[in-house]
Parts: sequence; C-alpha cells; structure tokens
Amino acid sequence: MQWRETFIIISIMFIAVMGPSLVIAVLGYAVVKALGRNPSAASKIFMGIIVMLIFVEAISIIAILVIFQLFGR
Repeated sequence: MQWRETFIIISIMFIAVMGPSLVIAVLGYAVVKALGRNPSAASKIFMGIIVMLIFVEAISIIAILVIFQLFGR
C-alpha cells in the first residue's frame, strides 16, 4: 500500500468518527441548556436524546463498516 492510500483511509476514518462525535457534543450542550430552562420536561428530553444518540452511533458504526468493506483486503 502506498502512503497516499493509507492517508486517504485514515482521513476518511477520522471524518467518519469525528462527525458523529461533534453531533454528540452539540446534542449534549443542547440537552444541558434545555434542562436548565425547563427541568419539568426532563422525561421528554431524555427520550429524545436517547433516540438521537442511537441514530448517531448507528451512523458512525455503519460508516466505519463501509470503510472497512471498501478498503479491506
């Protein structure tokens, strides 16, 4: 494998992992802010955040599996 191919694979994996990580960070900030404004809506906010985190993690795992399928030998 040439160094260019290795660099491309590492770059794609970095993007595939950092994208969902940034979404999780922004979501966490939004949840803390929402709970600070309206603590009585904690159950609704909790269910929404759990569903969103499941989807974000699924996207990250699928992206990594696609990368391994495309570049695996």
